[in-house]
Amino acid sequence: MAVALLVQYLAPVLLVLLAWVRTRRAPSRLVLMGSAVAIVGLVLVVDVAGARFDLLGTIFALGAAVCVGAYFLLSERTGEELPALALAAGGLIVGAALMGVLCATGLLAFSAPDVSVALAGLELPAWVAIGWVGAVATTLGYALGVVAVPMLGSRVASFVGLSEVLFALLFAWLLLGEAPGPIQIVGGAVLIVGVVLVRMDASAASVKAAVSSAAVAPTP
Repeated sequence: MAVALLVQYLAPVLLVLLAWVRTRRAPSRLVLMGSAVAIVGLVLVVDVAGARFDLLGTIFALGAAVCVGAYFLLSERTGEELPALALAAGGLIVGAALMGVLCATGLLAFSAPDVSVALAGLELPAWVAIGWVGAVATTLGYALGVVAVPMLGSRVASFVGLSEVLFALLFAWLLLGEAPGPIQIVGGAVLIVGVVLVRMDASAASVKAAVSSAAVAPTP
């Protein structure tokens, strides 16, 4: 699981490489530093110690990383003609339909036993937890993400999205009593530093573009 998450969250680095290929301009030092620092932090957070390599699992994880990158690129291109909620809802509907076909045909193992789950010291039916994940964590999370990406840009938003792992640790600590270890706490701090470095580059680029526009603007 840890290695799969690590590979999947390589999506921000893939976006940096894609921009490099498309523009034929090397990323700035801040972006390269931020990418490296963020990945180091992610490695520490997900704790890959003792993990084993699996070729098929790695291929699926890389596929997930490509999908995450595509999600950020598509989200960046939303506008008045394609509202953010429409994009999020359409993607979730297509995904649900595909999963339904895979489960119905037996290509994907699926079972729903009548069990209860322990959440924040309470015993709840499994459907309550599943409903929360589907209706709130997934639907609301994707909708807010699609709204945020055009404001931040796909690259910065993808790096900010890495903080999802940090919030997963936080909620596991609060709701399940799974306290993060010292290495994971250090990794979280390192991850935040990487995101800040990438964000600093985006801010500097915005200021430079604004100055250039003001310099070439015609005098009234």
